[in-house]
Amino acid sequence: MNYLFEILPSITSGLSLTLGVFFITLIGSLPLGILVSLGINSPYFTIRWLINGYIWVMRGTPLLLQLIFIYYGLSMVGISFPRFEAACIAFIINYAAYLAEIFRGGLQAIPKGQYDAAKVLGLNKFQTFTKIILPQVVKIVVPSFGNEVVNLVKDTSLIYVIGLGDILRAGSIAASRDVTLFPYLLVGVLYLLMTALVTIALRRSEKRLSVWR
Repeated sequence: MNYLFEILPSITSGLSLTLGVFFITLIGSLPLGILVSLGINSPYFTIRWLINGYIWVMRGTPLLLQLIFIYYGLSMVGISFPRFEAACIAFIINYAAYLAEIFRGGLQAIPKGQYDAAKVLGLNKFQTFTKIILPQVVKIVVPSFGNEVVNLVKDTSLIYVIGLGDILRAGSIAASRDVTLFPYLLVGVLYLLMTALVTIALRRSEKRLSVWR
C-alpha cells in the first residue's frame, strides 16, 4: 500500500496527460471528420481527390509513424511543434479520417426521399442537414463511433514515442526503477476503467438516440 501511494503522483500526472490527448482528439476530430465526410461527395473532382488521398494516407499508415513524422520529421524542414501539440495534431488528423468514413457510411444510409421531403417543406441545405439528416446519421454511426473511441483510449499510449509522460511511460519508469510489474498492473487497471466508462457512456447514448426512427 505504501508503494502505491509512492508511485501514485507520477501515475496521476500521466493520467491527466492521457486524458488531455483523449478529449482534445475527440473535440478536434469530430467536426473535422464530419466536414471531410461531406467533402467526399463534393461535386468538384479536385476536392474529392484531395480528400480521398488524405483518407488513404491516414488509414494506410500507422498512427505511430504519423506521430514520429509530425514531431521529428517536420522539424527537419523547419516546422516544429511542442510535444503535446504534435501528439494532438497527429491524433486529430488520424481519427478524423476514420470518423469521416464512418460518417460517410451513415450519410449514404439516409434515403434520398428524406432530402426531397425537406426540400418540399422549404428547408434550406443547412437546416436539412442539421435538423433532419445529422440526427439520423448520429444514431446510425454510434456503434462504429464507439469502437473508435475505445481504440482512442488505448492508442493514447503511443505518445510515449515522442517523450510525453503519459500513464504508460510513468508506469514503465516506475517498473524499471523498482524492478516490479506492479506499476504496469496499475496502468492496465486504469486503461480498463477508462474503457469501461467510455463503453457505459456510449451505451447510454445509444438508448437516448433510440427515439429517432
